[in-house]
Amino acid sequence: MSAHTWIWLGGLHSLAFAAFHLAFWKLFRWRDTLKAATVADRAILQILNLRLIYVFLGVAALCFFYTDELQASALGHAVLAGMSLFWVGRTIEQFVFLRINRPLVHVLTALFVVGAVVFAMPLLG
Repeated sequence: MSAHTWIWLGGLHSLAFAAFHLAFWKLFRWRDTLKAATVADRAILQILNLRLIYVFLGVAALCFFYTDELQASALGHAVLAGMSLFWVGRTIEQFVFLRINRPLVHVLTALFVVGAVVFAMPLLG
């Protein structure tokens, strides 16, 4: 597969995670479940989620609109490596903070590994 294809897959992966994070309010019933949290914790969790959505959308835009630059420049390589390391770190954090033995958790872990691989592959070619 070409580097361009891998970069586009990275964009799709980022776009999918942005959509997934947009659904957190409904998926996790945050309107109800966050009532038990402190005002600060409730605010921080939602603000961080919104910023993560912003980052995923930004990375997707870079992948779709600056594919050549990501493939050919040192800055592009830094972005790709940074995203690959982001997903490696997220995979590790899954084992540290979310020790739940459920199929959906395992699927998410696999998708984090996929992200690490997809963003690393253009750097290997």
